[in-house]
Amino acid sequence: MQLRKFEIDSDFEEMKEWVTDERTHAMWCANLIKYPLSKNNLAETLKVIADRFGDVPYVAISDDGKVGGFFCYSFNNETKEGMLKFVVVDPESRGKGIAREMLGLAVRQAFENPEATIVQLNVFPENLRAKRCYEKAGFVERNLTPNAFTYKDESWGRCNMIYDKERTECRV
Repeated sequence: MQLRKFEIDSDFEEMKEWVTDERTHAMWCANLIKYPLSKNNLAETLKVIADRFGDVPYVAISDDGKVGGFFCYSFNNETKEGMLKFVVVDPESRGKGIAREMLGLAVRQAFENPEATIVQLNVFPENLRAKRCYEKAGFVERNLTPNAFTYKDESWGRCNMIYDKERTECRV
């Protein structure tokens, strides 16, 4: 597997069906991207977060050339922390270690910056499968904000997880 920058004109068609229902969509992006996922709205959102936070979107490419995962990454010069956002993998690849491998490559790439000390991400603890995946990849819970997000009649917490360059047992 390798990472490369996301190219919306070719990669969107591969990933557009990965999040198929409204609840899963909300768990994936906290409704920061409109549902249903469209090429134009994704492009607008990616431009906004690139301009505001410096986010760069990436895809994970399997050895046979198939797009199997997506995420965005940014680095905060003040806190010296990297941030992963919008992590998603092809549903056909889930449970096969693809996400963990992609996260490992993302963390390694983040730590190529000698100033980076931590890579963080947020996950709803109600998204048990994603949280377990992040834990298997070496992320640990830093803090939990209860009732941080409302989806219809549900209230979800927000779990901030970190991969600490110095303290996390290397799993990637």
